Amino acid sequence: MTPLFDIITKRIDAFGPISIADYMRECLLHPQHGYYQKQIVFGEKGDFITAPEISQMFGEMIGLQLAEKWFQLGKPAETHLIELGPGRGTLMADILRAANSIPEFHQSLKIHFIEASVQLRKLQKEKVPTANWHEQIQDIPEGFSLIIANEFFDALPIHQYEKRDGVWFERMITHQKNSLEYTLSLPGPQFALIPQSAKDRANNTVLEVCPSGLSITGILSDRLKKSGGAAIIIDYGYARSTGGDTFQALKDHKFISPLTEPGHADITAHVAFDQLAQAANEKGIKVQGPYEQGQYLMASGIGVRAQKLATGANSNKQEKILSELKRLTATDEMGQLFKVLMFEHNPQS
Repeated sequence: MTPLFDIITKRIDAFGPISIADYMRECLLHPQHGYYQKQIVFGEKGDFITAPEISQMFGEMIGLQLAEKWFQLGKPAETHLIELGPGRGTLMADILRAANSIPEFHQSLKIHFIEASVQLRKLQKEKVPTANWHEQIQDIPEGFSLIIANEFFDALPIHQYEKRDGVWFERMITHQKNSLEYTLSLPGPQFALIPQSAKDRANNTVLEVCPSGLSITGILSDRLKKSGGAAIIIDYGYARSTGGDTFQALKDHKFISPLTEPGHADITAHVAFDQLAQAANEKGIKVQGPYEQGQYLMASGIGVRAQKLATGANSNKQEKILSELKRLTATDEMGQLFKVLMFEHNPQS
């Protein structure tokens, strides 16, 4: 039982079952008891660890990739460098360190963070004091933009649908015998969210849709279409939406039921990269990928960077660098499950 459990169960008792999307919003973003209001969520002392916290090499590769896009798209004098969900600010700090080796690029940058958590904003300010903070992308001034989102889309609220006897129902969350449980809704207008291509799938199929992810992709695409730029989206998920239940929770680096400790565990779902790619394509944005993270990082030169860092280091340091490289790129670690999707638009072309 958690304070948020009491809040959610009282809401259900008063108004009826809630969607998984509503549950995710409460668990992650409740102003008092939401998960991202916790003091420590990232790293070994938190519940999970992200790629930037594993190794500086990850952010350095992203920084060099962004610099390359900046060169390819005309080297604009002013660049809005935008990160969605910047965690503790580690990724941006590593990006800026890499960018510092290219003075002209570094000088063009104006840093913007999209962050809802007050607690995380404090941590980000310690690492990137020059950043500007915003509630939403639309608050950032117009202009050429380079956008990065690492493990951002997986935390956006999803709806789950299940097909029974030829009829689609939404999976909801209800309150029974002092615990949270799944139930199915009656058919209703919310089923407009189900893609037409998926409606004839077999009985007992579970389908996940993330309207927030599609909406944000549209907003990013509109921004790139108007003023030019590029975006790099990195997350765990599938290249093609085949259906299935990926709603999950992590606490102390272990998986638990997402219904057991609301507000005390990280709650996510796999990202449907094909759905994001289609949303950008429909806006006329050039899409590359998704690529497996391991392939992307190796093609970006992370192997060479690891060799350089290891040269002259003692055996313990060399072993640590090799371990970090493996964790980021190996197929049985983060290399295959994590994907990289890139958007790009040059208004002059």
